[in-house]
Amino acid sequence: MKRVHSQEVTMAARNLLFERGVSIEAIAEIVYEMQYPYNQDLSMRDCIESVESVLLKREIQHAILVGVELDKLAEQKKLSEPLQTIIETDEGLFGIDETIALGAALGYGSIAVTTFGHLDKNKIGIIKELDTKNVPGVHTFLDDIVASIAATAASRLAHRIRDLEELEEKLSETIS
Repeated sequence: MKRVHSQEVTMAARNLLFERGVSIEAIAEIVYEMQYPYNQDLSMRDCIESVESVLLKREIQHAILVGVELDKLAEQKKLSEPLQTIIETDEGLFGIDETIALGAALGYGSIAVTTFGHLDKNKIGIIKELDTKNVPGVHTFLDDIVASIAATAASRLAHRIRDLEELEEKLSETIS
């Protein structure tokens, strides 16, 4: 039985983002916008590191691989009707794109889920560019997957910041 190595999947997912015009920095900018109101000490470096960490998760990688493949097949008109038209036009009642992206975010808790909902509704940064067709191609799945990556990276930061605050409190109590 042939196995796909984790590094191969990681590189394939990252390469697909790059090929589709999505940079780590563009996602990190969304993370920064979502988390800065809660932590004014936040840096872009923190956000980039969080995005990089999230991209190591299989659920995220698999969502990227599946979603981008479906977007590419729609561009090539290789899907059967009516699915071809539904994906190509990003039909409003088609929710499978959000379902895949939301599924990838579920492992990061309620903050990731609610942040994903916010990003899906308000579409900021690169998400808006992908959704409004300012970037050539079909991005029915990709805009939601990018929202999922940003939401999970923001949630990861929120949890890490809380953990650090609690550690500082504990150290403070120990020293006192």
